[in-house]
Amino acid sequence: MAWECGIDGCGEVFADVESAVVHQATEHERRECKVCGTVVPDGYLAIRHAFNEHSRAEYVRAYGADAEDVREREELLDEIESEANMETIATELKREG
Repeated sequence: MAWECGIDGCGEVFADVESAVVHQATEHERRECKVCGTVVPDGYLAIRHAFNEHSRAEYVRAYGADAEDVREREELLDEIESEANMETIATELKREG
């Protein structure tokens, strides 16, 4: 399965999910969480932060999201987390510095 970077129409395609997540974290600008102000890598890691650190209600209020937005992101998180080796991602991100 190919994984496409969905940040700002980037469209770069990767053979594995780990490479896609590392790309998002290293090749795109970091974003400030609108809930708490923490600066996080864009893409999957930003969504993971928002959904693991904050309630869905906080996310909806801060980002002007609706139920469909929340469902889409939850599905994306589930899909990535069912495929990704998080140790590989962490190792690559440490290597990238």
